[in-house]
Amino acid sequence: MKRKMVCLLTALVSVALILASCGGQSGEKTSAAGSSGAEFIIGNGAEPQSLDPAKIQGTTEHRINLALFEGLVTYDPKTANAIPGVAESWDISEDGMTYTFHLRKAEWSDGTPITAQTFVDSWLRTLAPETGSQYANMITLIVKGAGDFNTGKADASAVGIRAVDDMTFEVQLTGPAPYAIDVIAHYAFNAVPLHVIEKFGTDWIKPGNFVGNGPFVLESWVPQEKVTVMPNEKYWNKENVHLSRITFLPIEDSNTAFEKYKAGEIDWSYGVPVPRMDEVKQHPDYQVAPQLGTYYYILNVKKGPLQDARVRKALSMAFDREEIVNKVTKGGQIATLSMVPPMAGYTPAASAGFDPEQAKRLLAEAGYPDGKGFPVLTVIYNTLESHKLIAEYIQESWKRNLGIDIKIQNYEWKTFLDMRHQHDFEISRAGWIGDYQDPNNFLEIFQTGHGINDGEYSNPKFDELVRKAATMKGGPERFQVLHDAEAVLLTEDQGMLPIYSYVSQSLIDTTKWDGWYNNPQDAHPYFGIKKVK
Repeated sequence: MKRKMVCLLTALVSVALILASCGGQSGEKTSAAGSSGAEFIIGNGAEPQSLDPAKIQGTTEHRINLALFEGLVTYDPKTANAIPGVAESWDISEDGMTYTFHLRKAEWSDGTPITAQTFVDSWLRTLAPETGSQYANMITLIVKGAGDFNTGKADASAVGIRAVDDMTFEVQLTGPAPYAIDVIAHYAFNAVPLHVIEKFGTDWIKPGNFVGNGPFVLESWVPQEKVTVMPNEKYWNKENVHLSRITFLPIEDSNTAFEKYKAGEIDWSYGVPVPRMDEVKQHPDYQVAPQLGTYYYILNVKKGPLQDARVRKALSMAFDREEIVNKVTKGGQIATLSMVPPMAGYTPAASAGFDPEQAKRLLAEAGYPDGKGFPVLTVIYNTLESHKLIAEYIQESWKRNLGIDIKIQNYEWKTFLDMRHQHDFEISRAGWIGDYQDPNNFLEIFQTGHGINDGEYSNPKFDELVRKAATMKGGPERFQVLHDAEAVLLTEDQGMLPIYSYVSQSLIDTTKWDGWYNNPQDAHPYFGIKKVK
């Protein structure tokens, strides 16, 4: 007997969006795709790394991806929970190990049908070792046999996915993961137009070649200037697309973005200038809300003194996280000693907290009394004023409390990511925004060999606990196993340095733009967004 996911939500969401599209007369001409004729301009941070779902990894790219692609499921604009996308419904077996997705009639922007086999081939492409996808681990996390194929231990036939028929896609899981459906909203699970990739190779993401299945399709991409997208006439839900164009501006300088927003040149500015927080907070369009994410420092545990857990704990004890959020960032962030942010039902484990005297003792035990003989390490960060201010604060704290000298160095986004992936750093700024609302998402990235484990942390005990949790049904016992894993990572090993739990910070006039909502993952699909004044 299977539990049927009736997906009444599909109808409710569609009706709500259609009703919303009928209200509010703006006087703007409506396009064939349901657009009201309004352009939506986004201050999007950095230049995108890529547009290929198998090659991206940042929030900058994610915001563009939500316009260009849609997976089996997508995000509820209000909650960020999974709602139907290309799949109009799905069944879950009684043991929670098999998901069967029933696809709606959907097409690529060039009119080519999207079938269950499209998803099979797309997932296998992301998993293929030669693709080198940083997020292949999202699929290996939940799909049976995916890890063996991704690591070259088995061929594609080992992966537990199949096209039952053109409109039915079956997935065998590694365990009864309670978060599986929310994971599948991630762009690692996107379908990609393999017929176009076969024709153009890596150039398939360029304007003129690009084909997608999201609410919008690529219009232009001028590096370091803008990415623009237009409504996709083939999108199954095109009646609820109310924008005539979205323009993504790669503005890394948050001061510049803030000034452009105040001048009316940007409709949604992602992030705010930290040094001007007092001014930002007074702006009526300032949006701040708790976010499922953690700001932290990666420690390359294979480099010099960072190989010693006593050194890592000393570094954790030698700066005051409360002072960072109260005097540096000042945006409502919550100082944390844990990797997992606040989450219902879960009790996080903790790092070593602020204790300068104990930090000195540990550093001395490691062979560096008063910091003598300690090599000069470098903290790297991607270019942004807030990252610079935090790095300067920690640099000064470690000098004052431990007697050690630290350099800080910024890099543009792509170079920064390349250095991290190549493990070419000692200490690096990092941020992790939850891909789904479960503690596992914040812990599995530290497993040995994980594509995002840039600091190369490794502990078999930690790995085993995370693997064990993946085989368990949801509940307190599973959360305890994940707590124990986090305790190994932080309490025992201090494998990284948590700093604060994020809040989302944006500038957008929600009286002007309907359909945009704060949510825990700061995920904002563009269907339903419309200009109301």
